[in-house]
Parts: sequence; C-alpha cells; structure tokens
Amino acid sequence: MTDKFKGELDPAIAELISQDEGRGGSPSLDDIIGTRNAGDTGEAVGMPPAQFKKIIETEESPKSFFREKDYYKKVIAGEGDAAARVHELLSKFLNAGDPQDKSMFRGRLISAYWNLAAAVASKVTATTSLYKKCLLRYGLLSPTLLSSEQLSIISRIILENRTDEPVHYLDEWMIKIAAGEVGISATDELKRVKKDEGQKMLDKIDQAKGQRDSEILLLKNKIAQRDDYEIQLIEMIKVIRNHDNAFEFDGLEIEYSPEQKRALSSVSDILKKLGLLDREIVRCCHILRSIDQNIETLDKKTEGISGTAADTQTVISEFTTIRQMNKLCVGRKGNHFPILIKHYFRPNFRELGTRENIINQMARVEELDPGLFLRTYKNRTTRIVPHLIILPNYGERGICWEPFERKNRATGRGRIAVPLFTKNLRLAVISALADLRWQVAKEKALHYWMEEGITGHYYRWFESRKLRGDVKEYFINDYILWITKECEGTQKLDREVRGIFWRLIPFPQEIKDKLRNRGFVYNDLYKKDINISRSDGY
Repeated sequence: MTDKFKGELDPAIAELISQDEGRGGSPSLDDIIGTRNAGDTGEAVGMPPAQFKKIIETEESPKSFFREKDYYKKVIAGEGDAAARVHELLSKFLNAGDPQDKSMFRGRLISAYWNLAAAVASKVTATTSLYKKCLLRYGLLSPTLLSSEQLSIISRIILENRTDEPVHYLDEWMIKIAAGEVGISATDELKRVKKDEGQKMLDKIDQAKGQRDSEILLLKNKIAQRDDYEIQLIEMIKVIRNHDNAFEFDGLEIEYSPEQKRALSSVSDILKKLGLLDREIVRCCHILRSIDQNIETLDKKTEGISGTAADTQTVISEFTTIRQMNKLCVGRKGNHFPILIKHYFRPNFRELGTRENIINQMARVEELDPGLFLRTYKNRTTRIVPHLIILPNYGERGICWEPFERKNRATGRGRIAVPLFTKNLRLAVISALADLRWQVAKEKALHYWMEEGITGHYYRWFESRKLRGDVKEYFINDYILWITKECEGTQKLDREVRGIFWRLIPFPQEIKDKLRNRGFVYNDLYKKDINISRSDGY
C-alpha cells in the first residue's frame, strides 16, 4: 500500500463538481490486401483498446424483495453472537433519547456492525442470499431504517454486472477473493502470518501467471511489429513489380526505375529486421512454453489444495484491508457510520456511486485525460483499467490503494475505491483517478520520483513555493481543477502547474485547439507545443 489521503478539500474545488500519416506515396494496406479484422484494432502498435462505452440504462425496475417484512431477520439469521450484539445495540441506539447515550451506543454499534459484516464476508459465495449480499453491498441492515423514497432508489440499482468492466460492489469483490480469482490487496504490515506449503505453492502459480502475462504482452508487441514490416514488404514488392514500358521496344518492360531501386534496398532492410524479429519471437515462445510447463507442474502439486480458493483467514484479512480503505474514503472528520440509514442517505440517484454511474464518470475523465489508463511495457502500450471497489460509506473522496499488482507490474490491474453514498460522485471519482495518476507515476520513477516524470516536476514546483503538507494532496486537488475547470478555459491553476499538466497530462488535441482561443496563457502553451514538436520533444 502506498500514500494515504490527508487533509480537506480545497474550498474552490468543493463547489465544483488524428490525422493518419501518409506512407510516402506507397500504396496503403487497404489498397493491397484489404482492411484488417476489426477485432485486431486494439492490438496494433500505438493503438490501445477503445475507451469505456457510455451506459444509457443506469437503473432498472424496482425489486420487491427489499420490502419484505422479514428482510431484517433474513440478514442476521445464522450469524450467532455477532448478530445478537448488533440487534441489541441497534435497538438502544434508535430508542436513546439522551444525546450522550445515543453517541455512546452509536460508537458501540459501529464496532459491532463491522464484526457482523466480517462474519458475513468470511462466508460469502455466489450462492449466498441476496439479503446478506446487500448487507455488504449497501450496508443495508433493515429496510425500515430508510424512507420509502430512499428504498425505491436502492431497489432500482442494477444488481448484476452487465458491463464487463472491473468495477465491483463489495460483496462481488469478497466473492472473487474467496474464489481465488484475485489476490488479496497489499498491506503495510511487516509481520505476516506464516503460510502453509499449499498457499506458498498457490503464490508461485500467481507469480508464474504474472510472468506469463508479461511475456504474452511482449510477444504480441513483436507480432504487431512483424505485421507492420510484412505490410511494408508487400507495398515495396508491389512497387518493384510495377515496371515501366518502353513503346520503342514494342512495349516491353525495361530496367528498374530509381523508385524501384530504392524499394529493392528497402526490401533488403525489411528482410533483415524480419529475421531479427523472428528470432525474438522464437525466444518468447520458448520462454512461454517453459512457463506453461512450470505452471502445469505447480498445478499438479496443488491438486489436493481445494483448487485456488482462499482460506477463511485470507478472506478476513482482505476484509480488514477493506475497512482501512473505508476509513480513507471517509476521512478523519467524515461520517464513519457504516449502516445505511435515512438521516445520512441523500435520495439522488445520479449522485449514487452505482457501477453504471461510476463508469460513466470515468469515461468523462478519460476523454479529457486519454493517457489515464495507458501503460507501456517493453515498447508496448496497452490500456489497463484498475479494479474499482465500490464501498458502502458516506465518504467524499475516492482513493488509490495500489497502482499495480505486486507480482505483475506489466499487465496487472491496480486497485482504487470509491464511496457509494457520496455527496458529489464526480469529485469522488476524479480524486480516485488523480490518486492513481500520482501513484503510477511515482512507482514508475521509483526512488527518483522527486526528480523524474510528473511527480518530479510537480514536487520541484511544490518545493519552490515552500508549501507545507502532503504533496500528493496538492496534486490531487490541482488535478481536479485541471479536469473540471481548466478543460473549459477557466484558469484556476498556478501558471507553472498548468504548464506541467499541459505537457505531461495533456488534453486531447481538439480541446487544446479550442483552448488556444480562450486566453493568452493557453495560446502561449499551444505555441510552445508547436515549437517543441519541431525540436526533440519535451
């Protein structure tokens, strides 16, 4: 786990909420062999997969089971002492008349509820009842704690994932952890529970799979390069085959033209490059076969270890980590009450952190920051969206827990979290993505993070202004302003910070083209872009 959030929102933020290049006259691929399969588009060099698809249907018809009279009993059934304790304290909390007593019972109820939720989480599976899943997903202990309007809103949330995006409600996340589909989140704890041999073997399998993913990514890169060279080769051969005719010699084809001779030279160079690429592809395939054999051997050794399912202690450990994420989203001065209750729930479906609403918000941010999810590894750029966990709390900020998977930095998804019941969903999502931006840049730069990349430039500005506090918090607040205000031409950032973002977190070119007419500062940055493009780059 990396840096954590501190501090409060800036007041100014709180009120917010390509041309294709020619190929030197050579025939195009479409002219020679037709268009590529549409499914291959995302694998071409420099062409990462498409962005999010906008979700039109963000809610569904109300579900009746939320209004069942015995809903509460079905939630706490079979949970033993943990359920009894929650029932006792909930009754005292709701019936307390004295403010001091109510505050006391509230504190005790919070602790008791987390124990109950942990008990449910430790046993949750795909077949667990919806009542218990909704306890984890929404913090919904009893429908009687909500108004009729609030209950109607909750009942309209789409339950299943229809998006194929890695955005998970808490119950879904815990099911994946329990099934071994994803590993547990990183922690700062130095003292680890001693692992048995079976778990060590499963960890080795995960590591091997991460290595395999990295090697597959490299192989795809080499194959894409080979495809490009083969296309060029076809184009050159077509040029070579297109001979001039001499009418004085009865229309016979004559010697190669200067253009054809240049094409012959290019063919020789391309063939050499193809030979080198082929050797690299052979090497990748050899490594992959070796990794696959290793995985197969490890799988045989783990046949007696109940598949890849995580043990109860692992699931409980993940839930403990989830509690830490929860605290960070809410903040020190926020509302840490974990139960969904009408006093704290604002009945506004558009501001609710549902899966569909969050994806639409992330799509808006990615439109302004196209490089947000792009990751380059061994000259191969791919779009990797992190796992996003929707936490049932009343927080105002989203967080990034880890930018990469520990054992697979090349293609592994990071982890971010966003509150479900937030006051301003857009700000919550942007803050999480800003945190992701910072941590990815910092991890890439390693111990040079104060000197290189986005973090290095921003840190030097931070030091030059002799500012105090958490530099990451300043960055997050400035990123929010960049995405919400500066994109529209409203100048809110420091001049130097605007320059850093303009160069290193650039808007799409069409937005830059519009901003150049919105004031001198943007026009000046635009001119610098032109000058730099004529030199060696930034």
